[in-house]
Amino acid sequence: MEGFFEFLQKSDFGRQIYDLWQQIDQTLFYADRWTWYLNGLKLTLQLTCGAIIIGTLLGVIAALFSVSGFKPLRFISRVYTTIIRGTPTTVQLLIMYNVIMVSSTNKLLVGTLAFGINSGAYVAEILRGGIMSVDKGQTEAGRSLGLKRWQTMFYIVLPQALKTSIPTYTSEFIVLFKETSIAGLIAVTELTKVANMITSRTYNAMVPLIISALIYLAVVMLLTFVFGKLERRLRKSDAR
Repeated sequence: MEGFFEFLQKSDFGRQIYDLWQQIDQTLFYADRWTWYLNGLKLTLQLTCGAIIIGTLLGVIAALFSVSGFKPLRFISRVYTTIIRGTPTTVQLLIMYNVIMVSSTNKLLVGTLAFGINSGAYVAEILRGGIMSVDKGQTEAGRSLGLKRWQTMFYIVLPQALKTSIPTYTSEFIVLFKETSIAGLIAVTELTKVANMITSRTYNAMVPLIISALIYLAVVMLLTFVFGKLERRLRKSDAR
């Protein structure tokens, strides 16, 4: 192996390849830094999954509020979605960390809540659109069967709205996964933060950031594949 590296160093191209390998070695294998990326990915997925659970719960509530016949509930939903969708996620994260939960030492929890509240506003609009897309005849049919308004919503309208909203909802999940890259601002060591940490030690930003980007890309491609199969199965079930 040493002879091979000596051979590479005899040409300009070979030296470039050798330098690149040295950077990769320093980024991944020196001091087992590849484990940093694994831990960063783990935190990123924890942030994403926790936030999407919170966002889904908030989104369902806000969506139901938005189609409620009670004006104060519609007003609450409108204010929530307007404020959250109209302000940057970075600012919301910093407000949660520096103002609302300033005394908390659990940065992962802070980030999960911030991203969850942010995602909830988008999920609410996704579900509201799904609810509005359900034919009004479905509601009338439910009421004619003697179901109450809330029963018609939960048993007839909402299941159809959820199925309609799945493609957009899965896109929100992927967007949320990528948005967690700003969690490093509050010292959560997710993927991007790991890349920055390694950069500060190797004094080279290219390889750590590219590796981080490739991991994001691989996970997004995997999620796209899985969600794509789910959507195709749902379409087949609708066709039956």
